[in-house]
Amino acid sequence: MKYEIPFRITVSNPLVGIAMQVQKGKDGLLSPSEKSSEKLVFDFEVTVDLTGAAPNFLGKFAQGPKDDRFVYLNSGRHAGQPNTLWDRRAKLSLMSVSKDKIESVIASPRSRLEAVINGVGRDGGPVCASVKGVEWKVSKL
Repeated sequence: MKYEIPFRITVSNPLVGIAMQVQKGKDGLLSPSEKSSEKLVFDFEVTVDLTGAAPNFLGKFAQGPKDDRFVYLNSGRHAGQPNTLWDRRAKLSLMSVSKDKIESVIASPRSRLEAVINGVGRDGGPVCASVKGVEWKVSKL
């Protein structure tokens, strides 16, 4: 069975003046649904196939091979901001999302999977590369 599961990424402490967007497909971008100096919020849906032993994440927001799916969070030029030195992508792995978490979202109307990450990387620039310790939690809409 395939299900459309709501996801939310909250980026705390985003760098001022640096665009961030979630990659949609090969070259599409999703702008934040909420934006402030303290945080950026991205809301989207991922199709999840639960017919196998582990969830299979599908759709335009799920990137990478079947056994290593992730969501790209783009910044700077990768986020459509041409006049910046920054050109980065951060990978937020979906592989820690268990079948139990997906089933919990399905069974609880008005819930979603949510991750919160810091928008600043170790070098002081926008977060990039594989983001360590991404924890997807079930939360209410």
